[in-house]
Amino acid sequence: MPATPPFEDAALPLSGDPGAAISRLLRALPARPRLLGLGEAMHGEGSLEELRNQIFRHLVEHEGYRSFALESDCLSGLIVDEYVTEGKGTLDDVMRGGFSHGFGESPANRDLVRWMREHNSARPAAERLRFFGFDAPLEMMSAASPRQALTALHGYLAPHVAASLLPCTADTLGELLGPDEPWTDTDAAMNPAKSVGASPEAVRLRLIADELQSLLAAESPSLVRATSREAWWRTNLYARTATGLLRYHAGMAEPSPTRVSRLLGVRDTMMADNLSAIAAPALVYAGNGHLQRHKTKWQLLDLALEWWSAGAIMDVRLGDRYAFVASALGAVPHQGLGAPDADTIEGVLATLPGDAYVIDSRALTAAHADTLAGLVPRTETAANHGYFALDPGRLDTTDGLLFVKEVRAS
Repeated sequence: MPATPPFEDAALPLSGDPGAAISRLLRALPARPRLLGLGEAMHGEGSLEELRNQIFRHLVEHEGYRSFALESDCLSGLIVDEYVTEGKGTLDDVMRGGFSHGFGESPANRDLVRWMREHNSARPAAERLRFFGFDAPLEMMSAASPRQALTALHGYLAPHVAASLLPCTADTLGELLGPDEPWTDTDAAMNPAKSVGASPEAVRLRLIADELQSLLAAESPSLVRATSREAWWRTNLYARTATGLLRYHAGMAEPSPTRVSRLLGVRDTMMADNLSAIAAPALVYAGNGHLQRHKTKWQLLDLALEWWSAGAIMDVRLGDRYAFVASALGAVPHQGLGAPDADTIEGVLATLPGDAYVIDSRALTAAHADTLAGLVPRTETAANHGYFALDPGRLDTTDGLLFVKEVRAS
């Protein structure tokens, strides 16, 4: 291992305007991306989210970006979008009800929402920024009831299509859904027998959701004329979510050795479907694992899990119109991560003189393949178990790498 890292020729310092370095990286890509995935190496670090905000503002002001998409509940995200586009509700209410995974408690997310609303306030509708949650309505140990999505889908169609085309009435739909508690039972996460996903009612609801989604597509010309393109777009979100949630609940009920991998794959597929529908160009912010191009492998206790991420699916759908900038961190003292070992990519990058960089992955892998081949993945564990180290052997599947030498507590 050389004492002086050879990576400085591929590194763009993030001092001053971090977004300017991202812009330089984008101009070196073979095509202008429709979606730019900015990976997050550790959830909940405010200083990293603040850096993300600076990058997004630059992309809006200098690169014409129109949307921001976050790894948060897609249905709750509609509340945020209504606020930033129309000013509906209050900022406090939006932060409480518009996010999942606790992301509404983030000061940086609050600053982002406030800035997007201020940016939009004096602009016509066609020029306003959009906010999208692109995750499914799922938490680590639970999945939402399909009630909200299914009833909204049925309620949109019922006034505008012949009753004979609908697979059931609203009353029948409510009876089949039943109470929400069995759907959201946290015991079902680890015990398939506790899931309602294979019940006769759930099986029938899957068929109904499929028929409603098909009807929404078949009648789309008349539906857009009778309502609006925005209302039709939103209902397509409800349709995707209804079918996806019912597929997820069916997977929860399946006592198979591949059960957990299947559920993780369903979630990332739902993410990819939501990303395919958002206004572009967009900055997408989520964990590295959701945005990477290669297959995800995760050892969870005694489970060896494998599934394709949303980023891998988007790479197939968009080709070079999808770009992915992963992130990696040096020291995170307040999470128990010290300086990384010298034989990791984080360790080599930590010897660069500045505090933060964007690395051109193509330039780095082309010029320094021998050095990269001698590196190993970082093995230290953060106190919150939330840091996922970068695999140096996968750097060639990224378009760039955002590196922060030391993350300080917010």
